[in-house]
Amino acid sequence: MTADDSFDRLDDDDYPAFTMGRAADMLGTTQGFLRAIGEARLITPLRSEGGHRRYSRYQLRIAARARELVDQGTAIEAACRIVILEDQLEEAKRLNAEYRRAAESATPTTTS
Repeated sequence: MTADDSFDRLDDDDYPAFTMGRAADMLGTTQGFLRAIGEARLITPLRSEGGHRRYSRYQLRIAARARELVDQGTAIEAACRIVILEDQLEEAKRLNAEYRRAAESATPTTTS
């Protein structure tokens, strides 16, 4: 792997670039919060060779949404479930739009 390859990975939303401490700092939360949402299976951080948790930017966005809900008074387990359902809804909307576009392009247009 070259240095250029390493820098390209920094733009990858799924690349686990952040340690637990750095992730907690970025989110303005505690490492315990990150452990809790991991235990609730909202996110599953990758582990380094030394066993340390590593988080991607995508995971940090999910964690930030969960923190937002917890800060509003939602229990952490409920917040995790809400975030999961929101994510599933967005995926369903994306697939629906994709299927709609495919159906529209497959429908022949009639000219008079």
